[in-house]
Amino acid sequence: MDRENKNSTWVSEFFLLGLSSDWGTQVSLFVLFLAMYVVTIVGNVLIILLIRLDRRLQTPMYFFLSVLSFVDLCYASSIVPQMLVHFLSARKSISFHRCVLQLCVSLALGGSEFFLLGAMAYDRYVAVCYPLHYTVIMHGGLCVRLATSCLTAGFMNSLMETIITFRLPMCHNTIHHFVCETLAVLRLSCVDISFNKITVAISGFLVIMLPCFLVLFSYTRIVAAILRIRSAQGRRKAFGTCASHLTVVSLCFGATIFTYLGPQSASSIEQEKMVALFYAVVAPMLNPLIYSLRNKDVMAALRKAVEKLRGQGQTL
Repeated sequence: MDRENKNSTWVSEFFLLGLSSDWGTQVSLFVLFLAMYVVTIVGNVLIILLIRLDRRLQTPMYFFLSVLSFVDLCYASSIVPQMLVHFLSARKSISFHRCVLQLCVSLALGGSEFFLLGAMAYDRYVAVCYPLHYTVIMHGGLCVRLATSCLTAGFMNSLMETIITFRLPMCHNTIHHFVCETLAVLRLSCVDISFNKITVAISGFLVIMLPCFLVLFSYTRIVAAILRIRSAQGRRKAFGTCASHLTVVSLCFGATIFTYLGPQSASSIEQEKMVALFYAVVAPMLNPLIYSLRNKDVMAALRKAVEKLRGQGQTL
């Protein structure tokens, strides 16, 4: 171990291998991910503005949706812009401090999103199972505390993971990834990382599985409550309030469960890249689309905003 530490040096910057070394592929990926990033920005900003401007959307469910949109917006922005620059750069480097910051922020926002999905499932549980007491239970103070707790839990977990990752001596500075990701950075260490891998596994279990258990509990009770509703129209209406959230939950938790509990890929590094791409690029783009296209209230608010803008344009 002493010999390993002697060979280790303080790393001032890292080099990211990215997704491909072929120039044509990189240009194609640049165009694709730039388009997806623009959709992500426009979709999430639009969701936040609509919820803030339309009084009908100022309810606990849409409050959590606005927080989720903000988290998705920040999460994508912590990774995608740098990835786009690297697609067109010959030197794909990132400074040590920027790498630390990127890892910390992306981990924090990713963890916060899972906790928020759990809080949103609890909100739907109260709405369906206790509709007469919904406004009393899900009051503004509780919603703010739940959202704050989700963000705090995500950042505390991220801070712990980041500290134990970057305190290790590094023998290399080439990261086999397109972003500073925990396991990819740990592979650069000169020492045994078994303890770190165990810590990351425990952390992942707490951040992913605890919200997942809350979601499963909430939707088990929700389904039971919906089945007790006698009218088919009442059942459709009750399920309709949960459909968008359930779709997002299925995508996010489904991808995680498939990755960590499904058959292992021949290349775990490539698998890690695909998972990171899904959460950094695909999910933040899909979430606002799912919540807007499948939600009559959001679409009504959007039509109202468009008509208002048209009216203002005609008067000018």
